[in-house]
Amino acid sequence: MGALLLPILIPLIAGILSLLITKRFRILSEVVVLWATFFNLVIAVLLFKNNLTVSLPMTHWGLTFSLRLYHFSGFIMLAVAGFAALIALYSVVFMKGKDHLNQFYGYFLITLALTNGAVLANNLIVMLFFWEGLLLVLFGMIAIGNKMAYKTATKAFIIVGVTDLCMMLGIALTGHLAGTLTMSKIHLPLIGLGNLAFILLMIGAISKAGAMPFHSWIPDAAVDAPLPFMALVPAAFEKLLGIYFLARISLDLFNLIPGSWVSIVLMTIGAITIILAVMMALIQKDYKRLLSYHAISQVGYMILGIGTALPVGIVGGLFHMINHALYKSGLFLTGGSVEKQTGTTNLEKLGGIGTKMPVTFACFLITACAISGVPPLNGFFSKELIYDGALERGWIFYAAAILGSFLTAASFLKLGHSAFLGKLHESNKNTQEAPIPMLIPMIIIASLCILFGVFNYLPLNNFIQPILGTARLHGHNFAGFPTNPFLVLMTAVVIVAAILNHFWGVKSKGSAIKAVDHIHYAPILSTIYEKAEKRFFDPYDIGMQVAQRIAEAAFWCDRKIDWFYEVLTVKITFAFTHSIKKAHDGSYSTYLAWSLVGGLLVVLFLMFSV
Repeated sequence: MGALLLPILIPLIAGILSLLITKRFRILSEVVVLWATFFNLVIAVLLFKNNLTVSLPMTHWGLTFSLRLYHFSGFIMLAVAGFAALIALYSVVFMKGKDHLNQFYGYFLITLALTNGAVLANNLIVMLFFWEGLLLVLFGMIAIGNKMAYKTATKAFIIVGVTDLCMMLGIALTGHLAGTLTMSKIHLPLIGLGNLAFILLMIGAISKAGAMPFHSWIPDAAVDAPLPFMALVPAAFEKLLGIYFLARISLDLFNLIPGSWVSIVLMTIGAITIILAVMMALIQKDYKRLLSYHAISQVGYMILGIGTALPVGIVGGLFHMINHALYKSGLFLTGGSVEKQTGTTNLEKLGGIGTKMPVTFACFLITACAISGVPPLNGFFSKELIYDGALERGWIFYAAAILGSFLTAASFLKLGHSAFLGKLHESNKNTQEAPIPMLIPMIIIASLCILFGVFNYLPLNNFIQPILGTARLHGHNFAGFPTNPFLVLMTAVVIVAAILNHFWGVKSKGSAIKAVDHIHYAPILSTIYEKAEKRFFDPYDIGMQVAQRIAEAAFWCDRKIDWFYEVLTVKITFAFTHSIKKAHDGSYSTYLAWSLVGGLLVVLFLMFSV
C-alpha cells in the first residue's frame, strides 16, 4: 500500500516545503526539486511492470480512495517521472535569477504529485480530485511569469475549468449507468446515455491534452509563462495525462467501435486540430509561440489515431503520445537555451546562432526532424501507424494527416533556417553555448528520439502494445519498418515537397523568415489569417464578447427596472395624488357627489358578482 502512495506523497511534501523556502535559501529549493524528482524516478522505475492496488474507505456510503498500478498507469508514471527529472535539472540553470523561484519549484513538484495521483487513481471521484488540483497549480505556474501572465492564467483557468465541469457531469452519468465509480469495473456500451457520458468525459480529456477548440491559452502561455513550464506541462504532463484518460475511456470504460458516430467525432476533432493548429504555427515569428501551436497540432494525430478504434491507429496514437512528449519537450528546451543565451526568441533577432550553439542546434535538428516524420526517427514510425489507421477509415482523414505533415516540415524548415542558419545577427556575436546542465536533458531527449525510431520495437513491445493486450492486437506486431509502401512513399514525397517549398520561398522572398509568405498571403487565406491573428476565431474571446453583451443587456434591463420604480412609478403616483388633491376642494356638494358615485359602483359590483 505504501509503495503506491510514495509517488504522490514525496513530490507533494517536497513541493509544500519548496513553497516555504525563502529567496535567501534558493540553493535549498534547487536541492529539494532535484532530489524529489530523482527519488520519484527511482520509485517509478521500481514500480513499473508491477500490479498493485490500494483501496481505503473514505465515506460511509461506499466511496473509496482507490489506486491501481498496472502496465498502462505504470508506463505513464515512468514517462512523467523521466520528464520531470530532466526538466528539473534544466530548470536549475534556466531559472537562476528569476523571481518567484520557490513558487515555481513548489508548483512544479505539486503538479508532479497530482499527475501521479490522477494516473494511479482507480476511482473516478479520486481521479477528479487530482485532476482538479492540477487546474489550481496550472494557474499558479502561469501567473508567476511576466506582467501579462495573470491574464493568461485566468484564461487557462476558465477554459480548462469549463471543460472540467463537462467531465464532472460525465463522471456522474458514468457512475449512474455503471452502478460503480471504480474504473476497473466499468465496461459500458456506447448506446443511449452511454454516448453522452463518453462525449462529456472526452471533452475533459482532449481539453487537458490541448486539442481544439480548448487550446487558445497555450500559445499565450508560451510567451507569458516560465519556459520550463511549457516543456513540462503542456508539452509533456498534460499531453500524457489527457491522452492516457482518452485511451482509458475508449479502451476500458466504454467500447469504442470503428465506424460509430463517436469514432467519427473523435477523428474529425483530430483532423481539424492537426490542420488549423499547424496553419497557425506556419506563420509565427516567435520561437516559443511557433512550438506551442505545434504542440496543439500533434495532439490531433493522437486523437485521430485513437479515434479510428483500430489496433494500428490506437497503437500509433499511443506511440505518438510518448514520441510527442519527447520531441516537443526537447524543442521547448532548445528554445529555452536560445532565450537564455541570446535574450530573445524573436526570429527576426536571431539567425546564424548554429555556429555559436552547435549542441543546441544538433538537438534541435534531431527533434525537429522527429516531429516532421523524417525516417528513421521516432515520429516517422508513430505517424505511419496513424496514417495506416486513418486511411483505412477514410481518405479524407489521411489527407488531413499528410497535409499536416507537409505544413509541419515547412514550418520547422523556416524556424531552423531563421534561428540557426544564415547571417549572424549583430546582437548575437558574443553568444555562447548553453551550460552543460541545460544541454544534458536535450541530449538525452534527442538520443531517445533516435533510439525509439531505429529500435522502435523497444517502446512498442515493452510499453505500447501491452496496453492493448494480445486479444485486441489480433496477433499483429507493429514494430519494425512500416509494411505499407504507399504510405512510406507519400511521406517521402511530402518531405521533399516541403524542402522544395522552403527553398523556393527563400529564393523568391530573400529571407528564411518569409519562406512561407506565399501561403500566408495567398488569396482567401490572407483574410482568414488576418482574422485569426486578431483572435476573431478564439472561442475564449468569443465567449467573453458574448458574456460582455449579456452583461450590457442585463445592465440595461436593470437600469430600466430602476427607472420604472424610481421614476415612472413616482411620476404616476404624484400625478394621481395631485389629481385627487385637486378633486378634494372642500366643497360639501362635491364630497356628496363622490359618495353617491362610490355607493352606486359598490351596488353595481354586488349585483353583477352574485
